[in-house]
Amino acid sequence: MDVKQQIEKLRADLHRHNYNYYVLNAPEISDMEFDGLMRELQELEEAHPEFADPNSPTQRVGSDLNNEFVQVAHKYPMLSLSNTYNKQEVAEFYERVRVGLEGEAFEICCEMKYDGLSISLIYDEGRLVRAVTRGDGVHGDDVTENVRTIRCIPLQLNGEGYPKEFEIRGEILMPWSSFDALNKEREAKEEPLFANPRNAASGTLKSKNSSVVAQRKLDAYLYYLLGDEVPNDGHYENLQAANSWGFKISECTKKVTTLQEIYDFIDYWDVERKNLPVATDGIVLKVNSMRQQRALGYTAKSPRWAIAYKFQAERACTRLNSVSFQVGRTGAVTPVANMDPVHLAGTIVKRATLHNADVMEQLDLHIGDMVYVEKGGEIIPKIVGVDTSARDFMMPPKAVFITHCPECGARLVRYEGEAAWYCPNDTACPPQIKGRIEHFISRKAMNIDSLGPETVDEYYRKGLIRNVADLYDIEVDQINGVGGTREKSAQKVVRSIADSVAVPFERVVFALGIRFVGEIAAKILARQFKTMDALAAATEDEMLQINGIGKVIAQSVIQYFANPDNLELIRRLKEKGVSMELSEEAMSAQSDKLSGKSIVVSGVFTLHSRDEYKTMIEQHGGKNVGSISAKTSFVLAGANMGPAKLEKATKLGIPILSEEEFLNIIE
Repeated sequence: MDVKQQIEKLRADLHRHNYNYYVLNAPEISDMEFDGLMRELQELEEAHPEFADPNSPTQRVGSDLNNEFVQVAHKYPMLSLSNTYNKQEVAEFYERVRVGLEGEAFEICCEMKYDGLSISLIYDEGRLVRAVTRGDGVHGDDVTENVRTIRCIPLQLNGEGYPKEFEIRGEILMPWSSFDALNKEREAKEEPLFANPRNAASGTLKSKNSSVVAQRKLDAYLYYLLGDEVPNDGHYENLQAANSWGFKISECTKKVTTLQEIYDFIDYWDVERKNLPVATDGIVLKVNSMRQQRALGYTAKSPRWAIAYKFQAERACTRLNSVSFQVGRTGAVTPVANMDPVHLAGTIVKRATLHNADVMEQLDLHIGDMVYVEKGGEIIPKIVGVDTSARDFMMPPKAVFITHCPECGARLVRYEGEAAWYCPNDTACPPQIKGRIEHFISRKAMNIDSLGPETVDEYYRKGLIRNVADLYDIEVDQINGVGGTREKSAQKVVRSIADSVAVPFERVVFALGIRFVGEIAAKILARQFKTMDALAAATEDEMLQINGIGKVIAQSVIQYFANPDNLELIRRLKEKGVSMELSEEAMSAQSDKLSGKSIVVSGVFTLHSRDEYKTMIEQHGGKNVGSISAKTSFVLAGANMGPAKLEKATKLGIPILSEEEFLNIIE
């Protein structure tokens, strides 16, 4: 056997063992034996690079290279499903199908609705050639290199009978076990926790470092086969065929014919889903025959032959032991309920958000109450009610909102129109200081990507930073570790901080973290006043004349610049070279050609991205709006403009402009 044959045999054996372990859960060899075969293959591939193959089992570990994702058009649009939340609407769907098929007999395929990230996998000659996210349904991100690291997704198909070219769709998931382990790891590093397995799976798959994807043990279930030469008319039968080729197909899938069988499936899995290793949020019902699917067709947004039944949010009852209070970056104080641990939606829950003082008052909470808790996709679930009948005849103490900051002792304030109470001590309250620094370094602000929350906390504890200007005084020898063990990372941090001075003025205004001044308001203020000095000197009346700036924002800006500590901070940032005025390029790009116009951007564009067009609209005095109304000035439309928006614009007589027509206006 020559070297090439050896390599091909090892690859085939490892693909088979991988399938047995990750899909069938029936390994034939020990982990040690598997690792031995893998090492043998790695050594042969290293010695013979001419036989390299991106689908080799050795490529599952991922790469440390930082890859940018490119957008890819879907051959078949990835539409969303219509949602229903009760059995009556399921019955209405069943009846619509019956009428649409003119009484012809039909079968329904019942599947679990997994709560993950939709993916489209393209195979050619049995080999994975591309993996694309759902994106906007028309275009998605090419994440092929990351998907190659997911062990249950076959790189090379088994058996025979698969089409030469086909697409299979499914869901990328993070199992509960991997999710819990990942969040424990992040908590130990004091990094922000992922809200739920879906967010964690999405964040992982969009990582630009495929080795990170490989480490996080993602899973995948495939649920729809597409192509010109699929083997069967039956959707269920195609899934079984795909299973024989090596794809992981859910064993929960079932084919039924009656409405009662659908109800039975829903009732069974509404309870049993809690024992599944991955998150689910409903049931998907599909007409099984692909011929009948084609006959039923599509609406503008979804297929007529499928529907999603969503489970009700899971609820549990447990005891309220105490209420603690957290201070956020902006000084907003959030009450958090501390409870007896209870199992909810796949995790053990001990805390629940109470949102604000008004919510606490509405719930009429007392310490020791039995409370109802729901988890609807948040890290911290919410309390939705109290079992007052379980109260002792001696009324327990009422849960009362605090009057002073739990971190620095400052008396809390409440701004007009705001539900939250705030700590006003924004220059000396530790959580606010660290939060403002974390905001300053974030991607949409100064984009200092070599720093994170845990590093900010470390530098704060060491006394290296007390405000954002201190970042620019950090030197390599202060952060390079004992004996210079972190020299390279220290150099990278200092270099990233130095590079941030090139960030444009609009983002600097946002980075300052002025209360209530978000990304859009920061752009508006920067473009209106053009320099930091002019913004600092602006009056409330001047700001209120600006479209998009209200009284709360105007007063917050004035209050910020009235603080001598903030003026000193800005002086130091300016001294370090941070941009304090609009660039000549930005100013030359400005005009009032779109002043007073409300513009909707819709569709897929070729000359510029959607975000670039939105920036142009703002630069020329226009306002971006998300929905069409009688007040809309015009729609900037690309390819595949949403049918509903097109219909509404036509009905209201709203002009629809192409990219070229829009660019002619502003040029």
